[in-house]
Amino acid sequence: MTQETNIRPNLSLAERAYRIRRHALRMGEVQGQGYIAQALGVADVLAVSYFHALTYRPGEPEWEGRDRFLLSIGHYAIALYAALIEAGVLPEDELETYGGDDSRLPMSGMAAYTPGMEITGGSLGQGLSIAVGMALALKRKASKAYVYCLFSDGELDEGAVWEAAMSAGSHKLDNLIGVVDVNNMQADGPSKGVLNFEPLGPKFEAFGWNVERVDGNDIDALVRAFDAARHGAAPGPRIVICDTKMAKGVPFLEARERNHFLRVEAEEWTLALAALDAGRQI
Repeated sequence: MTQETNIRPNLSLAERAYRIRRHALRMGEVQGQGYIAQALGVADVLAVSYFHALTYRPGEPEWEGRDRFLLSIGHYAIALYAALIEAGVLPEDELETYGGDDSRLPMSGMAAYTPGMEITGGSLGQGLSIAVGMALALKRKASKAYVYCLFSDGELDEGAVWEAAMSAGSHKLDNLIGVVDVNNMQADGPSKGVLNFEPLGPKFEAFGWNVERVDGNDIDALVRAFDAARHGAAPGPRIVICDTKMAKGVPFLEARERNHFLRVEAEEWTLALAALDAGRQI
């Protein structure tokens, strides 16, 4: 991992995840609503990605030797912004502009606006296909960089995901690491109730992928899985299936039955931050 201008270098991964969650809540408060539950749920995955797994330079987001981190799920942008702020790619004071006019932090991620945002991911189900193309191109250039692609269980409804999975396996792209956020919630309700995607691991194995499945809110398990994905000797693409809890770290938001898109009352933001602080692990 290369972080040549990283700020606060001695923080633990648990502290990084806490800070990513806090950045996301502060951005959510600016708009009073948003995809907060996803950001809280995937914060541990992003902490391990940006502070353990990825090679990048915060001050040079287009450095050719960087690992590419693709966010297929455009509406998770608030989560990625929080990670980029924590990593020093974006300044922390910029979170106050989230979703505003002329902001570099639009509510859905757009590569043209935001340093560190590799793709525009608003059209769901496209990220893995782009990742396959990037990984194949990097291989042909003899680059040592990896391509990471974060996508969601809801995107598994899209046929393009499975075409990309088959293509990655066919080309044996061992520089491609897929990361699936399995939080079992999408706009129409529980993901498995919309279209059941299980058994997920054996499906990817059948397409030629090396599979690790972990609790996506267990940092130690994530570190082991990301290490195995990056350093495993078996041929072919790798995937880390992460079972996460929506709104992790804020119990009263975790308990909401439908939390795909949260509208939070003004006074509840203070309560949410207090709940997050109370459960902080350093």
